[in-house]
Amino acid sequence: MSGQIIDLHKWFETPPGRYLLAWEQAQFDHAVADIFGYHALQLGVPEIEGLRTNRMPHRWLAVADPAQANLRPRLRGSLITDFAALPFSANSLDLVVLPHSLELSADPHATLREVERVLVPEGRVVICGLNPSSLWGMRQRRAHLYRHLGFGQLFLPEAGEFIGFRRMRDWLRLLSFEVESGRFGAYRPAVNSETWLERCRWMDTAGERWWPIFGAVYFLVAVKRVRGMRLLSADWRRASARATAPVPIAGKVHRSPSSKNERSI
Repeated sequence: MSGQIIDLHKWFETPPGRYLLAWEQAQFDHAVADIFGYHALQLGVPEIEGLRTNRMPHRWLAVADPAQANLRPRLRGSLITDFAALPFSANSLDLVVLPHSLELSADPHATLREVERVLVPEGRVVICGLNPSSLWGMRQRRAHLYRHLGFGQLFLPEAGEFIGFRRMRDWLRLLSFEVESGRFGAYRPAVNSETWLERCRWMDTAGERWWPIFGAVYFLVAVKRVRGMRLLSADWRRASARATAPVPIAGKVHRSPSSKNERSI
């Protein structure tokens, strides 16, 4: 696991890595800013500050390699743990962010099940991952083929298995998650030159309009749903007061005592 993370760490220092890191950081900053609660956790990839704009009082960064804990010395509450066995009780976290954590995990199914266990009902998980159905994914597959023939170099980090957006959505549905929002990004071609990446800046705008599902990375937010659970609305006190108020009986005529005496005379 440590070798995998070090490969990703080095790749984030390349021009395409910095380009992808900037896009993902902006997505996390926007997604977690208005998620409220008390406890939040980020699993892996300390290069991305996934909880930077979140205002929960308790926030932790969990890594699987002790060497990665030193990459973010400013963040309090760094944990060294197995992602498939988190040191939190069930239904105790309000937010978990997974920046490439599942594709770097040796057992992504077990990691996602553990995230479902520790999240409270209506808690949120935020996930980003590399899209195999993209220009970057195609170049990576071609590079793997060339390596089998004895030449070529990989464009993306060698570690991990890329999980497509549809596959990830199916995994979440099996664990009773509901995808709240999702999008793709990073449409520039798979090149290592910073100059060519800047020249192809226009492809980010064109990609969102003309080929939105072929971005190099996807980003989604999902909510943990619990069957049989019903949330009370904010005006439940007023609704209860209206239910106990006296209601006049339809068709009943109220007469004054004077009218009754007049009719008897």
